[in-house]
Amino acid sequence: MEEKIKKILCEVDQYYSEKILIYGTTPQGVDWNGKESQSLRFHQLCKIIENACDFSINDIGCGYGALLDHLSTCYCTFRYNGFDVSEAMIQSAKQRYSENRSACFYKGSEPFEAADFSIASGIFNVRFERSDEEWLSYLCSTLDILNLKSLRGFSFNCLTIYSDSAKMKPYLYYADPCMLFDFCKKRYSKHVYLLHDYGLYEFTIGVKKE
Repeated sequence: MEEKIKKILCEVDQYYSEKILIYGTTPQGVDWNGKESQSLRFHQLCKIIENACDFSINDIGCGYGALLDHLSTCYCTFRYNGFDVSEAMIQSAKQRYSENRSACFYKGSEPFEAADFSIASGIFNVRFERSDEEWLSYLCSTLDILNLKSLRGFSFNCLTIYSDSAKMKPYLYYADPCMLFDFCKKRYSKHVYLLHDYGLYEFTIGVKKE
């Protein structure tokens, strides 16, 4: 792993570990505003799954496992692996789902093996002191991993450059949805979709494998 990426992941670990220690297993504990927007966000991300049955999924940046709650209300049979660089997040997730034999949680930024689907929620938002160029490079290298570890497709979200300028914060990264759509279309698959119509200052991109 490149030294730059190691430093980024170390910063991410510290940032989110502090959040969950302060706010606990709540949306605020993973730096989101509330349950309503979190549920809406998951709904968009899970459109990549459609009507799949008995699938496997990698959740990158799983936090305390909130996506697993959402999946459990929508699908009966699936195998879930959650990954997060924060040890505090992983321990919280393991405690919450200690009796769920279909779910496993691991400390790390990259899945051990490919799953049918991969989802990454919120992992590209907080860039700290990184420049746009540095963060975009990290983002694209992470998308390469998502593509490699996904058999049927993957989805991710980003804050959008179309956010109200007065509300934009310097330590957050606001991505260009058109550029990333073009990037995914040319690099990964002909079957790519962009969702930018669900009322949040973000967008979701899904990549379906042929």
